[in-house]
Amino acid sequence: MLRPKLCIGMSLAPTWLSGEGWRAPDSGIEGLYSADFALDIARKAEAAHLDFVFRPDASFLMVEPLEQSFGFSSVDPTLLVAALVRETSKIGLVTTISTTFGHPYTAARQIMSLHWMSRGRAGWNMVTALQGNQNFGLPDMPSSEARYARAEEFTDIVQKLWQSFPAEALLVDRDTGRYADTDLILPINHHGATFDVEGPLNIPEYAGPRIPLMQAGGSAMGIDYAARTADMVFALTPDIDTAAKMRAQLSERARAHNRSPAAVRMLPGLSLYLGATRAEARDLFMATHARVTRSERLQRLQAATGLDLSDWPEDRHVTAADLAQAKRGGQYDKLLRLIAAERPTLADLLTRPETLASLHWQVIGTVEEAQAEITRWFRAGAIDGFVAVPGGSTRSLDLTLTELIPRLAEAGLYRSEYTGDTLIHHLEEDPPLV
Repeated sequence: MLRPKLCIGMSLAPTWLSGEGWRAPDSGIEGLYSADFALDIARKAEAAHLDFVFRPDASFLMVEPLEQSFGFSSVDPTLLVAALVRETSKIGLVTTISTTFGHPYTAARQIMSLHWMSRGRAGWNMVTALQGNQNFGLPDMPSSEARYARAEEFTDIVQKLWQSFPAEALLVDRDTGRYADTDLILPINHHGATFDVEGPLNIPEYAGPRIPLMQAGGSAMGIDYAARTADMVFALTPDIDTAAKMRAQLSERARAHNRSPAAVRMLPGLSLYLGATRAEARDLFMATHARVTRSERLQRLQAATGLDLSDWPEDRHVTAADLAQAKRGGQYDKLLRLIAAERPTLADLLTRPETLASLHWQVIGTVEEAQAEITRWFRAGAIDGFVAVPGGSTRSLDLTLTELIPRLAEAGLYRSEYTGDTLIHHLEEDPPLV
């Protein structure tokens, strides 16, 4: 199934300031932990008619990277998107809450509160988390199986709590003096493997569109969880083949859960290093990663290839024959295919984007080249849209929102204006083409 138009979100994590980007005089890094910083991004994203902004989150802090950049430090995502409610009017506001470290009653209340406050624009990014157990009294990180079992129970409870005080129960009848029909407000009486939650929720269901769910996770269990529950999937797909494979897996698992594959939108993160020319964009990329040491690059190559290349001469070629110990599948496939196809020298390999930076889909080039690449992936049915994660500089952010998105709209691949003011409306305004 193909959609006539893209679904596009904008990450509020300031990826364009990572690496050396924050050191630019105009970066605005001093305001990073303020609401104004995110508000400026949200306003620009709304002016480009994006479906949503969202804030990824982590429940731990890696201290060592703070020597050079802000790392995972950030304000609380739910408080942050709540601060955007009064200053925006149409764009969706997606927060991140961990199902491993949170509690479903608190999550249900926070997200429904955000939905009321924003008049139907809230969304929930459900994550199981990969680290942070030491901050929540857990000696070890639960296994993947345990995290996803908890996540499924957590999500079911949240949705039951949202329905426990239904919108139709809220009467507010001044003439009769009846505020609510209490016969409709019922406990959920949940007693499961992990949680005991009585309910009902102490805030009524919003009398409007439901709250869309997003999920981030590419394992088999993550894909199944997303296919069962999510409206959107924030995916890690570095190349079109990986994206198409994940899109097919989501479709297959959605059918297994009696859902239409079109109900689950696959939205990879798209790292955009944009410039007036490809050379300018490449220079921006390399300058951003100038402090990634040779040792760090070699460690990344070893993780991907199984090879210790530290003693290799830089003019020696790395070939497919060298990859017997390589990990197959997942995040390293793009790098392995590059080696097999191009036989790069070690010196070349140490400067390749696949070695230096994000494992997300990357475009390093002009706005026109980014438009062409997005169009190719979309027309191939590999994606339903993307989440923009601009890189390198504030200019990449501005080029994304003021030039790339309008070009996609002019090409008929994206809306030129909003036709509604709720997140679910944005997601569903263009039914898929069968």
